[in-house]
Amino acid sequence: MADPREPDEHLPGTTQDEQLLESPGPDEFTHTDTWRVFRIMGEFVEGFDELATLTRGVSIFGSARTRIDDPYYKAAEETAAQLSRVGFAVITGGGPGIMEAANKGAFEAGGLSIGCNIELPFEQNSNPYLTRGLKFKYFFVRKMMFVKYSLGFIIFPGGFGTLDELFEALTLIQTKKIRNFPVVLFGSAYWQGLLDWIRDWALKEGKVTDEDLRRLHVTDSCAEVVRIIIDSQGSLPVENHLISEISDPYPEDEQR
Repeated sequence: MADPREPDEHLPGTTQDEQLLESPGPDEFTHTDTWRVFRIMGEFVEGFDELATLTRGVSIFGSARTRIDDPYYKAAEETAAQLSRVGFAVITGGGPGIMEAANKGAFEAGGLSIGCNIELPFEQNSNPYLTRGLKFKYFFVRKMMFVKYSLGFIIFPGGFGTLDELFEALTLIQTKKIRNFPVVLFGSAYWQGLLDWIRDWALKEGKVTDEDLRRLHVTDSCAEVVRIIIDSQGSLPVENHLISEISDPYPEDEQR
C-alpha cells in the first residue's frame, strides 16, 4: 500500500520537476521531498535498465517546433539515417520537430531509434518513429541518460531546451566530468551569431579559452557530421563500404 505521506502523482497543472523545485513550507520536507527521492531513484533505475545494452548512441537535439517542410528537418532525418547505416543508435527527446526527423531517419533506415521524452505542463506526445521509448518526470534524470549513453551530441537549430543541452555538454567536457566527445552544431548561419558573441565577448574577456571554442564543430553537411562521429571513435569497427555511401542529398543552398 502506498504511504499516505507520498506526494500526489499528478497534481493538476503541475509537473514533478515543479513540485521538486518549489521551496518547502513548514515541515513539508519531512512529508514530501524525502519520498520524492525514491521516485527519482526509480527513474534512474528504469532508464539504466532500459539503455544498459546501448554502446553506440548519438544524441540529436533541436527545436520541437521545426516543421516537416523545413530544410533542417530533412537534414536531421538524413543525418540520423546515415548514422544508423554505419551502426550508431540515434537518441532524441522523443517529441516532434527535429526529434521526430531524427527518429524517423533512424527508424526508416532500420536502426535503433530511441526517444527519451519528458513530462511537461502541455502534453508532448512521443513521435511514432521509436523502436524504444522512455518517459521521464525529471529533466536532470533525462539529461543523465543523454550524456551517459551518447558518444557525441549533434545540435540542430533550436531554442532554450536545445541551448541547455549544448551548454550542459560543453560544461561537463570543460570540467572533465565526461570525456571530450564531439559536439557538432549543424547550421552555420543559425549558430554564427552565438559563436561571434562567444568570441567577441566571452573569449576576449577571458571567460572561455581557445580550447573551449575548439570543442565545437560547425557544419552544414550531413556527411561531415557522420565522419566527425566516426573519426572520434577510431577503435569502433565501421564497414568501409558503408562509409563510402555517406553523402549529402541536401546541399547548403537548401538550408537556411
